[in-house]
Amino acid sequence: MASRPPQTTKSADGTTTAFDVYAPESAEGPVVVVIGGASAQRLDGTGLAQALAAEGCLGVVYDRRGRGDSTDTAPYAVQREVEDIEAVIEAVRPGGRAVLAGFSSGAALALQATAAGAPVSGVAPFEPPYRLADSPPLPADYTTTLERLTAAGDNDGAFEYFQLKAVGLPQETVAEFRAGPMWARFAAVAPTLAYDGHCLGGDDQSLPTELIGRIGVPLLALASTGSPPFLRRPAAAVAEAAAQGSFELLEGEFHTAPDATIAARLATFVTGLPG
Repeated sequence: MASRPPQTTKSADGTTTAFDVYAPESAEGPVVVVIGGASAQRLDGTGLAQALAAEGCLGVVYDRRGRGDSTDTAPYAVQREVEDIEAVIEAVRPGGRAVLAGFSSGAALALQATAAGAPVSGVAPFEPPYRLADSPPLPADYTTTLERLTAAGDNDGAFEYFQLKAVGLPQETVAEFRAGPMWARFAAVAPTLAYDGHCLGGDDQSLPTELIGRIGVPLLALASTGSPPFLRRPAAAVAEAAAQGSFELLEGEFHTAPDATIAARLATFVTGLPG
């Protein structure tokens, strides 16, 4: 079972990171750290972490800085988020290694951490939304605009901008969402949307082939059969750019797949890793 309240650890800059661990009956197994995308919090990954535990892994979910029960420390840098991941791995498996399973922009962070030399034995990015030539256009100042809006205290405006420009929802759909009960929860973490932008490359979110080329561990890029090509193709491109990359489609829906499906594939990937 996950801890309640969550376990916590400290990063190099003093940030407190909250995390939960779901363990199999043996309480042993390889560590798989789930990294959520824009606005996701650790409890959103509970189902996947539980499914990983059922497959014999230690499923770990955590609140990225500035979200949920984790704190934040200025100024932001992608390296600080890498240090958060390193702190979580050390807390769960002292002196050990983990597999990173990142989703959407969290997949970009997983790639950043792996390339930076975090104690990672394998990485599984699920549909990182890099912008390829045929991707829907993104404003040239996308991340800069998010930072400007949140610096002015306009969290609602930042989250609306994200929904319109990054997610691509129509104005009327966003207006309905904004009038609903869940809007406040997401707007509260709007300052972290720019963090995801930086993980993807800032205002330029093209495929980071040089960064991916530095990854020296096995990489399994995943995508859903229910996602449009502009989400599937970046995952395939990541696998192609990696020295030890492979790509696989999972049966699923838009930008997601069932927890049990993902967990089963990740467990097979982890089992096949060297060492």
